[in-house]
Amino acid sequence: MLAASVVRTDATDPLSGLVVGERPAPSPRPGWTTVTVRAAALNHHDVWALRGAAGLRAEQLPMILGTDASGVTPDGREVVVHTVIGSSIRSQTATVPDEPRSLLSEKHPGTLAEQVAVPDGNLVDKPAELGFDEAACLPTAWLTAYRMLFREARLHPGQSVLVQGGSGGLASAAISLGAAAGLTVVATGRTPSTRAWARSLGATEAVEPGTRMDRGTRLGRRVDAVLESVGAATWQHSLRSVRPGGSVVVAGVTSGDPAPALLRRVFYDELTVRGVMVGSRDELEDLLAFLVRTGLRPQVGAVVALTDVAAGLRRMIDGDVRGKVVVRPGADRP
Repeated sequence: MLAASVVRTDATDPLSGLVVGERPAPSPRPGWTTVTVRAAALNHHDVWALRGAAGLRAEQLPMILGTDASGVTPDGREVVVHTVIGSSIRSQTATVPDEPRSLLSEKHPGTLAEQVAVPDGNLVDKPAELGFDEAACLPTAWLTAYRMLFREARLHPGQSVLVQGGSGGLASAAISLGAAAGLTVVATGRTPSTRAWARSLGATEAVEPGTRMDRGTRLGRRVDAVLESVGAATWQHSLRSVRPGGSVVVAGVTSGDPAPALLRRVFYDELTVRGVMVGSRDELEDLLAFLVRTGLRPQVGAVVALTDVAAGLRRMIDGDVRGKVVVRPGADRP
């Protein structure tokens, strides 16, 4: 089968270690199902793997990339693939309880292939209302955003949230989901076009990074929660933007770990800081139901064939895309 794999890692030139070529198809395995991938979606996790920052050891290479997919099982069932495999924490479902938690492409081959094998419990029915491209966008960025907003920050209609980094896949999902749920969403963006994009997704207001919530926005007060996935570049602003007793939910550090941590503000304002690593299978089902009820759909910014996955990754690395990059493996075959 055709697949996109990381064969070596390079922190400065990540795409140099990417190879698209023939790989062995998944072998039958009790309790696992092989899914024919109709659509997959790119995430920064794929870039981290290529850079050597996803924990892959040399003996694991080559490794098929990809965490997100939708497709069809051998019996014709249309499914969305939940990417978390192994034992987990809190409400995560442990589909393979006898091994540590991982995401697809960290221990088991990923979704950037014509086929992917996953535990039976990782399959969720795809609603007929969603296309394969839309469904493939959900299991990482959208599911993480859903958990951050509603399970960790516990936000409800009428409350306010600051979303840092308004053009990324996670931030875009959070803006869209928050707006659809009746939240007041403030997003940050470095450029006028990024801020315009955030407003088009439903942000009540989009401001430059570092803007004071109590003075520089129409909101006129600090927010109930902040969604943080940037790290060092935005951490101080995040802590200074949340009201006393509010929450900061963290799902990434794309600009590095912050220093100092500003713990004085954390305890003085009695803030809650919570970490999120994707979401559970049950939450994926909840997310799908939410999209069906509201009519909200992921924004597909680009569609590429599997043989053109390097171009899709390059666009994502360069920030030259709004929404998700979808890969269609079937486009490479007659």
